[in-house]
Amino acid sequence: MASETKIVNLAEEAKLASEGVKGPTYAFTTICKSLVAGGVAGGVSRTAVAPLERMKILLQVQNPHNIKYNGTIQGLKYIWRTEGFRGLFKGNGTNCARIVPNSAVKFFSYEQASKGILHLYQKQTGNEDAQLTPLLRLGAGACAGIIAMSATYPMDMVRGRITVQTEKSPYHYRGMFHALSTVLREEGPRALYKGWLPSVIGVIPYVGLNFAVYESLKDWLIKSNPLGLVQDSELSVTTRLACGATAGTIGQTVAYPLDVIRRRMQMVGWNHAASVVSGNGRGKVPLEYNGMIDAFRKTVRYEGFGALYKGLVPNSVKVVPSIAIAFVTYEVVKDILGVEIRISD
Repeated sequence: MASETKIVNLAEEAKLASEGVKGPTYAFTTICKSLVAGGVAGGVSRTAVAPLERMKILLQVQNPHNIKYNGTIQGLKYIWRTEGFRGLFKGNGTNCARIVPNSAVKFFSYEQASKGILHLYQKQTGNEDAQLTPLLRLGAGACAGIIAMSATYPMDMVRGRITVQTEKSPYHYRGMFHALSTVLREEGPRALYKGWLPSVIGVIPYVGLNFAVYESLKDWLIKSNPLGLVQDSELSVTTRLACGATAGTIGQTVAYPLDVIRRRMQMVGWNHAASVVSGNGRGKVPLEYNGMIDAFRKTVRYEGFGALYKGLVPNSVKVVPSIAIAFVTYEVVKDILGVEIRISD
């Protein structure tokens, strides 16, 4: 009986395909391919810039009374000298374990949110040929960012702690799962979402602007074709990389102070914290923030407004190629897998 049902279902899907209608199996396969493309894009882009990602976090959270890292170049040299090549990629395994599902969910959520918003927009305006505006793309990107970030936030939280560990740290997390279980045991489940609020607020302009600027810039280039950049209604990989780089620069500059605050909040309550966070000897000062506003106030009061942009240089150097590589990798992998839908219609 089951085999007969399967044959009937396959026959129905074949009939639908012959009529130009996509069956449920096709839709499921397309979703899986889209998720795979997003995951690959995230893993490739983050691994390519892993040393800069670690340097950024170290600059963000180091104790102001015990400065070890005075800049990007000096910091990278210090890590190389004290921890070797592997030290440059510390925390990248955990980061990839987080960013692969995060990126997969983010790209897929953006596609679905874009379709839903476009449908509502066309229905509201009564124009079936209407296209997404930059503001609507911003909204779709913000929705995708919030969904993806919330789904994988505990992994991001422990990844931040693993990243700032050094060989001299008083206590070591042995990996992501060990870190998750330790935080749960010592600090409780709420600790896994420390810094979540500034992350939500920051992800709206960050991811929203990334998608909005990238898609709008691509559309403008295709329609206006300046300098003959468009060939056969398509942009080259180099041009798409430039679009992604521009999007990444704008998004990260706007949202960066919130990223600094969330990282600092993630370190609060960490017993046996790494010395880069707690400081050494007399300079040891415990981190105590009562919330996002308190973290902003204390950071600016004790370290100045510039502290909100600590690590911006390595982050800028990291984000520009990372976002560019992610967008282009996503589109290339989708083409290889034969996925017909675009990032936005």
